[in-house]
Amino acid sequence: MAKTTPEDRAGRFPAAKAVAHRLKRQRVDYSRGGGHPADADLAKDAAQVDCGWGRLLFAQTFQDPAQLVAALREEAPERRDIAVYVSDPHVVLAAAPQELFLDPSHTYRLDLATYRNSRKQPRGFFVRRLSSEADADAVNRIYASRGMVPVRPDFFWSNRDNRSITYLVAEDEVSGEIIGTVTGIDHRRAFTDPERGSSLWCLAVDPQARHGGVGEALVRRLAEHFKARGSAFMDLSVLHDNEQAISLYEKLHFRRITAFTVKRKNSINERLYANPLEEYDVLNPYARLIVDEARRRGIHVEITDAEGGFFRLTQGGRSVHCRESLSELTSGVAMSICDDKAVTRRVVDRAGISVPEQMTAGGNDDELAAFIAKHRQVVVKPARGEQGRAVAVGLDNLTAVKHAIAEAREVCDRVLVEACFDGQDLRLVVIDFKLVAAAVRRPPHVVGDGRQTIRELIETLSRRRAAATGGESTVPIDAETERCLKLGGYGLDTVMESGQEVLVRKAANLHTGGSIHDVTGIVHPRLVEAAISAARAIDIPVVGIDFMVRNPTEPDYVFIEANERPGLANHEPQPTAERFLDLLFPTSGQRYANLVLGKS
Repeated sequence: MAKTTPEDRAGRFPAAKAVAHRLKRQRVDYSRGGGHPADADLAKDAAQVDCGWGRLLFAQTFQDPAQLVAALREEAPERRDIAVYVSDPHVVLAAAPQELFLDPSHTYRLDLATYRNSRKQPRGFFVRRLSSEADADAVNRIYASRGMVPVRPDFFWSNRDNRSITYLVAEDEVSGEIIGTVTGIDHRRAFTDPERGSSLWCLAVDPQARHGGVGEALVRRLAEHFKARGSAFMDLSVLHDNEQAISLYEKLHFRRITAFTVKRKNSINERLYANPLEEYDVLNPYARLIVDEARRRGIHVEITDAEGGFFRLTQGGRSVHCRESLSELTSGVAMSICDDKAVTRRVVDRAGISVPEQMTAGGNDDELAAFIAKHRQVVVKPARGEQGRAVAVGLDNLTAVKHAIAEAREVCDRVLVEACFDGQDLRLVVIDFKLVAAAVRRPPHVVGDGRQTIRELIETLSRRRAAATGGESTVPIDAETERCLKLGGYGLDTVMESGQEVLVRKAANLHTGGSIHDVTGIVHPRLVEAAISAARAIDIPVVGIDFMVRNPTEPDYVFIEANERPGLANHEPQPTAERFLDLLFPTSGQRYANLVLGKS
């Protein structure tokens, strides 16, 4: 990103001399992306572009630090303004040291004159312009999953013809889902930049995306778009410790340049300028989500055991010890009910919840064979266990069931065998006996490319899932994986044709590579009622209720299990952490809202 001032450019670009004399008289609002002067060498004073999540303030077009600071002070609540191309950040910060901070990001530049378009075509998805309000909703969902500031959906739509802003999305060819997005700003059309610059913002890929190379494809398409427009370069800002993103940019021949960015201190930016909590980085995503929300509300946080996800929250005279979404409000009795799947089943069955037929695995092969024959397919799982360990789904013969029982006994001595309900795995998160989120969990599968073995495809998928979940989700290559592949006529060393798909595990647990897809807005009311009834029967204030359903929009279901420590981070953009803090500290939500709105 260039770090020139308007006065600098007046010397370097003769046509810009008039600008230096007209700066005090000009003030142009580019939030609507209106027209621009015919003279392409003329820059505007105090140029800014409203991006929905906040404004980009092009510092090189501001008269002086005081004017830039004044503009940053106009930042709207729950928005994040960014002052870019700040040539003298030390001077700007000195003007408002309590309000502003130097963003700990690097600036990278791609020289478009030497950039060569890629011959590599995306596989399984394509990149296009944002074209509907449904696209806008999907982009916001991806933003939320990545902890980014959301944008009003109508903002995207109202700016679809904005000549300064370009929105691109990546769409899955099969499902039609939006799996990635990027925003581009054309500096010449925003403020007639004489250097013919452009910049990339808000690159984000859905953590559940099954395809690789989505981010690279979006960056390349945006670069090709700006090159065709005649831009000289494309810049971007990336956090200094985002090694994965920096690796991608360097692979595409971006080079680091000296340019600075200044932001305003606010709750959104807090982690970038405030002293971090001790051992904060050790927390897993499930604990971190709650800690972040607590700090935004002004609730004191003490991390008591980072590796285990334990922390204490304190506000006023109230203190609550938590392990991720499990708190002292959950009783030991409720925990023990959830801990034993056979007990959980009995408790909810008595409350009228539909449950699958179940038996405890013993030494009688005849009884086991009769159970399999009756239900055709069964599920084997340890009576006590978590994260999908040793769970085998869709078994249809005695040999496979006995092998799965032996595997499950390594986790728990007591093993359950239950009827398999064919359908989708639905998780409903209930907090304070109200539904907060619902999501379908899908088992991992890979798509052939005609070159790699299934083993290599699984390893790639596993790395991608681990990167998207902070290491919480990986795809094991074990006996269960081999069994699932064999059902489809494949082996780990098979090379599938391009476009062919195969399920690599039948269980949809996130910790074994499953993906999660929000259905909160469409889930059938009968399923919601059943989940809340199950939570009341267990008498647990925060719980993840798992059903098997034919479709989340239909009322049919069977109960699978209850999780006393559901991973709230898996359900963004639903306000899971917010509702959890509302439960623990009922007045903190209103207090936080008042602070944001400037009320006493």
